[in-house]
Amino acid sequence: PLSPAVRNFTLNFTITNLQFTADLAMPNSKKFKSTEKVMYYYIDSLLQKSSIGPYFTGCKVTGFRSGRDRDDTGIDAVCSYKNNVSLAKFDREKVYHELSTMTNGVTKLGHYSLEKNSLYVNG
Repeated sequence: PLSPAVRNFTLNFTITNLQFTADLAMPNSKKFKSTEKVMYYYIDSLLQKSSIGPYFTGCKVTGFRSGRDRDDTGIDAVCSYKNNVSLAKFDREKVYHELSTMTNGVTKLGHYSLEKNSLYVNG
């Protein structure tokens, strides 16, 4: 049997209580690495609880960007899942709604606050 193909989708959102600093733009900086770890922790645990949970293989933060306000930081991530026969198709709207519900209407991610209209799921 063929092994299931790994598929990617992107996840973007903005945190309103994480000040963007120059070192967040540098993937080798301590600040980037420590913030990335925290993001993995929160994002992975949410996606594992979602409908793609059984197929979910992980996320990689591709970058942090400055937001509209000083305390806003945008997060871009690429997440992967195994495309499996039992997973009819990746339903980005369903995953979006699940993430929205799990983040309290796109307002909370752990100890972070989210910008309400900032969540995007593309797959």
